Amino acid sequence: MSDPMTVDQAGTVGGIEPVASLTAGAMLRKARMAAGLHVAALAVSMKVPVKKLEALESDQLDLLPDAVFVRALASSVCRTLKIDPIPILAKLPKNSAVNLSVGNRDINEPFQSTGTMSGFSLSAILASPVVLVVLGLLMAAIVLFFLPDIQKTLDTIGAQTQASPALMPPIGDSPGLAGTAVSMQPSSPASAITQESVTTLTTTVPQAASIPLAAPGEVNPAEFVVFKAHGSAWVQVVDAKGTVQLSKTLANGETMGAGGSLPLTVVIGRADVTDVEVRGKAFSLASSVKDNVARFEVK
Repeated sequence: MSDPMTVDQAGTVGGIEPVASLTAGAMLRKARMAAGLHVAALAVSMKVPVKKLEALESDQLDLLPDAVFVRALASSVCRTLKIDPIPILAKLPKNSAVNLSVGNRDINEPFQSTGTMSGFSLSAILASPVVLVVLGLLMAAIVLFFLPDIQKTLDTIGAQTQASPALMPPIGDSPGLAGTAVSMQPSSPASAITQESVTTLTTTVPQAASIPLAAPGEVNPAEFVVFKAHGSAWVQVVDAKGTVQLSKTLANGETMGAGGSLPLTVVIGRADVTDVEVRGKAFSLASSVKDNVARFEVK
């Protein structure tokens, strides 16, 4: 084995041009070429990526991890070429110099240029099967976490929907009730009754088929109260059991009566155009009218 190549008195490395005029990379390249080695052959013998050697010989130290790596690689090349590393290391950054690149990398790590690193985009990361599986598991965990609250909300909405009063279908079989709608809603406050907002409402009459019908102009014996309208007026009658016996908008000239379990609670909208008879006798609304709405009881 020959002795390591040294710097002679003329300032050359193994007969190469003066050291002072060469960079560290150029000195290594000249020494390799003087040894008759191709850069690829040197990389194979050192088990180092070719691009790292090329970056070192071209003085592109920013493509290498840091100053420690650069000096270690240069020393390895000098040992392989059997040349003195001192003049070459003297022209390389010291160990305390600012890092040329971030991260600790092994000398045998595959070389990757700056352009390749910048091409490692977020879309490439998200396209990874492992990342997709992790995201899927995360979404499933979120759904399972919030599922009880969602189910509870749906149950609450369903319960409120079932508990809300709904309009029953029209009753068309009973005489006098054909074409009217049935509602289980309680009577509206007197202050909320206006001529524009009044709608035609009626409800079921217990055993309606058994109530005898009176001839025109006569009072039905089962009707304790009778209303005679001289204009559009709304009337409502609720018996002692809470059953709405009558809820209807009377047209001008229309007569309507109601009965049921006493006492009967009566509400009349537009009392000024409505005449009332209780048990066949005229009933004055003067003492029970407020804002043209009459409220009284039949006992």
